Amino acid sequence: MDTLIEQLSDSVSSAKTLEDLTRPMLEMLEVVTGLESTYLTTIDLDKGLQHILFARNARQLTIPEGLSVPWSDTLCRRALEEGRTYTDDVANCWGDSDAARQLGIQTYVSTPVKTDSGGLFGTLCAASAVRLPLSSRAESVLQLFARLIGQQVERELLFVKLKKANTELAAYASTDALTGLANRRSLIEALRRMLAQGAQDGHWVLVGFIDLDGFKQINDAHGHDAGDEFLAAMAARLSTSLRANDMLARFGGDEFVVIGPGPALGEAPTGAARALEARVAASTVSELKLHRATVRYEGASVGVVAVDPRAASAEEALRKADDAMYEVKRSRRAAARETSSV
Repeated sequence: MDTLIEQLSDSVSSAKTLEDLTRPMLEMLEVVTGLESTYLTTIDLDKGLQHILFARNARQLTIPEGLSVPWSDTLCRRALEEGRTYTDDVANCWGDSDAARQLGIQTYVSTPVKTDSGGLFGTLCAASAVRLPLSSRAESVLQLFARLIGQQVERELLFVKLKKANTELAAYASTDALTGLANRRSLIEALRRMLAQGAQDGHWVLVGFIDLDGFKQINDAHGHDAGDEFLAAMAARLSTSLRANDMLARFGGDEFVVIGPGPALGEAPTGAARALEARVAASTVSELKLHRATVRYEGASVGVVAVDPRAASAEEALRKADDAMYEVKRSRRAAARETSSV
């Protein structure tokens, strides 16, 4: 018994995963019960399946690891429903189980593995092709191992939940909730990385500022819900104008920013900047069918600049793009006044 306790202590203290913990326990369980196969199962009640997760087969009887069988046919289901832990006469006790008959199981012992929250994870089992007695000591060890495995499962489930929550929190912190685009904070971080990469690789960085002219009028005419719907729809349209390595972000309100790599520093960047500017601007000219209104939109003011990554910070690059956008906005307003005066 002292040797078993020492082995168990070593296994529990060194185990980092469920498999690390379970495999030594299956070996110890074989020694304690005298049964030739020991195994841990998982149960999927929704799919009606029981799966052999880990198995140890010491002699003739083989419980295949990875085997999945219908839950309705298993000895484990019968044992759970009847509250029976052990039998050495499976054929007479549960002769209607095809799986037990095919595997040749005569002696069977099983206990449920539950998490601390009470959920059924699976079963810890031992089986043999011959009839063998089960000592009270062996039954106690089986239940102890099941509790320890259940606690490990709970820890791993908690880790998965925490990892998912951290991922969601990180996404929330870096994403604009309305449009699903990167937010301002995420944009600035990405732009800093792009500038650093541009300086290292030797290429310009294109930065474009986008202002949705007339958005206030849309809000005033159709309401804030329609305004939000318009922003989300426009974000989707802007996304269609991007190249593979471009990034689009909502800067705030009705302002968006696009960034992307430009040509090599030895090449003139003006053509690439104007091409991106034209492509983005064209994507904003549309007739959007919103939930309660149809909005005919004449297009946004878009200003794109090519930034030398060796000579500008992210904040400076954004200011240059903002200035370029306002130049475009002034030109559009002047053109509109000339048209209206004719």
